Amino acid sequence: MAGPGPTIQIPRWIQLVVLPVVLVLAFLLAAKLGHVLFLFLTASVIAFTLNPLVRDLTRLRVPRGPSVFIVYTMFAAVVIALLVAIGAVAFDQARNAADRIDEYVTDELDTGQTAAEVDLDRLQAWLDDHGLEDVRVRAQINEWLDSLSAGEISGYAQDAIEFAQGAAFSFVLLMFSIILIVVISIYMLLDMQRLERSIDARFPPHGGAPLTQRIESALWGYLKGQAILSTVIGTSAGVGMYVLGVTGLVEGAQEYALLFGLWTAFIEVIPYIGPWLSAVPPAIFALFADPPWGVVWVGLLFLFIYQVEGHIVVPNVMASALRLHPLLVIFGLLAGGALYGIAGVLVALPTMAGGRAIWEFFRERVTLESWEEGGGEVPVEVEIEPPRAASG
Repeated sequence: MAGPGPTIQIPRWIQLVVLPVVLVLAFLLAAKLGHVLFLFLTASVIAFTLNPLVRDLTRLRVPRGPSVFIVYTMFAAVVIALLVAIGAVAFDQARNAADRIDEYVTDELDTGQTAAEVDLDRLQAWLDDHGLEDVRVRAQINEWLDSLSAGEISGYAQDAIEFAQGAAFSFVLLMFSIILIVVISIYMLLDMQRLERSIDARFPPHGGAPLTQRIESALWGYLKGQAILSTVIGTSAGVGMYVLGVTGLVEGAQEYALLFGLWTAFIEVIPYIGPWLSAVPPAIFALFADPPWGVVWVGLLFLFIYQVEGHIVVPNVMASALRLHPLLVIFGLLAGGALYGIAGVLVALPTMAGGRAIWEFFRERVTLESWEEGGGEVPVEVEIEPPRAASG
């Protein structure tokens, strides 16, 4: 194995003048071209992730063009199948949940009241017993319902129509962006060999892995770790909600355990924030259950899951995947969200994983000229005058 190769030293004047200017220009460029950069970053993540599979096919003497077509077709098929499966489960169980809520607020019991009215009376009794008689929950809700005039309802309908129009426009833009990402990533995959040769010619591997393969390894490490983490935490949440439903602690939870598990697995992609968001739908469901204090059991369940995640799963699964300081991860998530919302948050971590691989590659080849070199004390001759005699 060859030893370390020569390094490039960046002079002090470049560090002092050029690098700050480049950083400012990069910031201004990112502010102006945020959407374009997001599309190219997403396409790059997909291209570097799929390139090892394309490389394996080319080793089997399959031309690169057909290899890219085969791999991308398989990738698209898997993504579409997952979206259809998750969408079908989510739609079915969401419809059941809507029917359950409708039954909760409309169907009358033997007492002539709905289950919602019974729970409101129980809540009012609890408030009265604790010295909160002035809080009239049911009266305030009925007053709000009675105050809905036809004009207000028409206003809500108009707002709904405007929201639907905006959602349709956003959907069109989303589809256009997806098509662009697909086209860009395909071009990147087709030209990846040329890019590898160009980088290796200017920055030889020096016995280690080439830069592109380091990026691919970092992305695959992150994806594998995230897949294991989402599977473990999502399964734990689904099984836990099923147990709470079967034991009667949260009535009906077993019917929606699969939906809660899928939601938890998906939202787990967002570290630090995702685990807290994953508990919101189950907690809201538990509030509508009978008895409503099942939300306490839901809270205890997810608190237990968070402890297992933070002390067992994450240290053993994700520690070697990202190898980034938690503050840097949080900054990347916030920056991705500020630039492109939820999609930016999802792309932030794989981008940072690839960025870490690039940093480690060039850290071995680029050094900064030390500011201490030649910066010692300069001898200066100083003439010391003899002390003057005091005047009498």
